[in-house]
Amino acid sequence: MKLTKLALLAAGMAIALHSHAQSWPTKAVTLVVPFPAGGGTDAFARPLAAQLTKQLGRQVIIDNRGGAGGTIGAAIAAKAAPDGYTWFVGAAHHAIAPSIYPKLDYDIEKDFVPVALLATPPQVIVVNPQRVQATDLKSFLEYVRKNPGKLNYASAGNGTSHHLAGELFKIQTKTFITHIPYRGAGPALSDLIAGQVDMMFDGLGSSAGHIKGGRIKALAVAAPRRAQAFPDVPTTAEAGVPGYEVSTWYGLWGPKGVPAEIVDKMTAEVQKALASPELKASWLANGSEVPSVVRNQFGTMVTSEIARWGDVVKTAGVKLE
Repeated sequence: MKLTKLALLAAGMAIALHSHAQSWPTKAVTLVVPFPAGGGTDAFARPLAAQLTKQLGRQVIIDNRGGAGGTIGAAIAAKAAPDGYTWFVGAAHHAIAPSIYPKLDYDIEKDFVPVALLATPPQVIVVNPQRVQATDLKSFLEYVRKNPGKLNYASAGNGTSHHLAGELFKIQTKTFITHIPYRGAGPALSDLIAGQVDMMFDGLGSSAGHIKGGRIKALAVAAPRRAQAFPDVPTTAEAGVPGYEVSTWYGLWGPKGVPAEIVDKMTAEVQKALASPELKASWLANGSEVPSVVRNQFGTMVTSEIARWGDVVKTAGVKLE
């Protein structure tokens, strides 16, 4: 008798979950962005949210939760109810964090379900033209080598891709530039534009508009080929630093336990959004191609990125400041 009741209960739960998945979404959906507004993650998350709002017929809301190199927002998203109404827009930073932070309140591989890779803009070396008079990367390096420690670079925080890109640059060019961590790329960029700091190793997505507006100057993109939207900006190899290639990336996850049917629906909606003319144009303007990497393939990529950045952290001897 007890087994029959348990079987009926299990069947009832399965039917309820299936019904929930079929009707999803019935209310607003939240995308947790673990950085303050105005950074690279926002540059892709906000257009995506707007496009998903059109497709789903429900409001898709951005919830910025910055701090600790993106790990605070990640921990919040990991603990969210797995009902399909909270998703996490993370970045390359979250493949670096396991090697930087000794104790995290989440595990990016175990506490989340990978949905899709969203964008892959290259890193770009940008300077404040009033504070740094270099006209190109060669003259910049000449100045830095003659004045070790005099210049500083801002990052989105300790353990972010901005931070590690700077450390990798210092290793490869045998230079010293002082690191100044912020609570997100948005605040760091604001201070770079205002002349409070000298330079950044930033994702092209967040710097693009400021480069076009002349507020900051791009010295080189850390990619094997020039960005379509910035054909006049040389690659690092062309500018004299061969082998220095760093791209950032942004992806979407759901908290572990989201019903598979809802994850499937969200994956399909994201793919549809990325294929839209609106997002294709936005991605191009922000220096990114439109990727087609979803679910397990995306999860495998994250695992390989964790190993890759772990090696960089070890080589650079990076520690929390």
